[in-house]
Amino acid sequence: MNARREQVRAIGVEQIGPYTLLRLERGGLDPGVPGQFFMLEAPGRVLPRPMSLCRAPVGELQFLIDPIGPGTNALCGLAAGEAIHVLGPLGNGFDLSVERPLLVAGGIGIAPMPYLAEALGGAPALLGFRSDRHAVAAELLPEASVVVEPRLVTELLPDEPGDVLACGPEPMLEAIRARIPDAQLAWEAPMACGYGACYGCVVERGGRYVRLCVDGPILQDAA
Repeated sequence: MNARREQVRAIGVEQIGPYTLLRLERGGLDPGVPGQFFMLEAPGRVLPRPMSLCRAPVGELQFLIDPIGPGTNALCGLAAGEAIHVLGPLGNGFDLSVERPLLVAGGIGIAPMPYLAEALGGAPALLGFRSDRHAVAAELLPEASVVVEPRLVTELLPDEPGDVLACGPEPMLEAIRARIPDAQLAWEAPMACGYGACYGCVVERGGRYVRLCVDGPILQDAA
């Protein structure tokens, strides 16, 4: 599916714990494969922000955002009817041809999981958060098992976890990679363009350098 850039209007925002669910009109944009991302124009900022799709109900694109800086705060402050440019879908999503999927997410890493769970027709999920306030986001996956720090979500991994599809902070992903080499992991890095031109998202993975925007963001070391 081809990425396209389109101006779309905000439908509104919803608070989910400390996170914000930004609802945009879909327009002619394709929601893509779970794990792919979109570059969202941040009002008043020079560079867009990469966001994975959280949910894709009819006519909408929904993004779960952690407002931690000027760009994300600007996106979370959009009022209904305000328009921004959106580019996507970009990157490589999760491989959905798995037999025993297990979703694992830490913190804002829950963002792509509702859309992923829907695409898989349902899947068990393990979620970890740093506080009870952040754990409110678990309502997006109401059947998931949830832990709050100091417990770690990796403590919930069964001895035979099946096909793990994960998104979260780098220490969590590294711990999963060490235990489950063939897990599908959603990595993140700062991005300026989203399509490989700026080389701003180059990271070392598995002994080689990759651009997460075009080689990822989903990587599978054993693939």
